[in-house]
Amino acid sequence: MDMAAIARPATPNTALAGPAGFNPPPDIVTPRYAVPPDRLFAAIRLVAAAAPRTFPAAEYDDRRQMHYVVRSAMWNFPDLVTVSVDGPDSGPSTLAIYSRSVYGHSDLGANRARVEAWLAALQTTIER
Repeated sequence: MDMAAIARPATPNTALAGPAGFNPPPDIVTPRYAVPPDRLFAAIRLVAAAAPRTFPAAEYDDRRQMHYVVRSAMWNFPDLVTVSVDGPDSGPSTLAIYSRSVYGHSDLGANRARVEAWLAALQTTIER
């Protein structure tokens, strides 16, 4: 997925996190991470693996990009999450996360809450 070519819907059921200057403009601005991109990619993969009802759908190690399906607890609805890491091999690194609902008009803030939770868990994972 070309993260810079995301066409977000008009519905309020997506959340996008990305570095300052990212296009399209993110809902949540992520910092530059003072780690090499391979380390950041490994850390965000650990975060996703620990998230409940989260299943890998596709991975592109050469592009440092992963796609996940996250199922809702009550109705088992799928949300799609794409994670992409960029940066020179020596760092610093940037991260973009795009979480979106497959069905429905509103997600009641679930996608944004997921992205915020993953970012918080990522910070803890990197600091270990």
